[in-house]
Amino acid sequence: MGKTVQKHKTKIYMKNLLFIYLLSLFVGLQSKAQNQDCACCKPEFQEFAFWEGDWEVFEYNGSKKLGTNQIVFLQDKCVLQENWKGLTPKDAGTSYNFYNAEKKLWQQVWISNQGFVLELKGSYQNDAMVLKSDLVKDYQGNLVINRITWKKQENGDVKQIWETSSDNEKTWKISFYGIYKKVKK
Repeated sequence: MGKTVQKHKTKIYMKNLLFIYLLSLFVGLQSKAQNQDCACCKPEFQEFAFWEGDWEVFEYNGSKKLGTNQIVFLQDKCVLQENWKGLTPKDAGTSYNFYNAEKKLWQQVWISNQGFVLELKGSYQNDAMVLKSDLVKDYQGNLVINRITWKKQENGDVKQIWETSSDNEKTWKISFYGIYKKVKK
């Protein structure tokens, strides 16, 4: 009778082991599937998330409204889309911002409603997103390097400074200095 009880205990033990193994396998697969469902959930893909929202944009000193900007995530938070509207119909545009995991850098493609295209690349550094262009023609046809910096402020505002250099980055000239203030709903 002792051998029968021992066999029964062994069977139960083996069933429990099999159940635990299958359960851990299922949990592991479920976890892997969740990670695959959220390809852009890693921290580097969310470094620019502070820019998301509906904004009114003002001159750096807050005295004059320059326009509005709506920043939304698309494609399961893999792309940050900007929708800028200035105060005149000829001042509008859209940008697509994304983290390129292969190149380990951020990229932006800006397209204005006047056909101007600007490509930038860079990284999140010193608590700010800093993106630069190669040497390109500006709106007036001058060859410049563009550098745009976005930095979240302590009060939740976002400061954006767009600078250009025509002397291979020796000096920089501010083209745009705006303060983003969240639209209260």
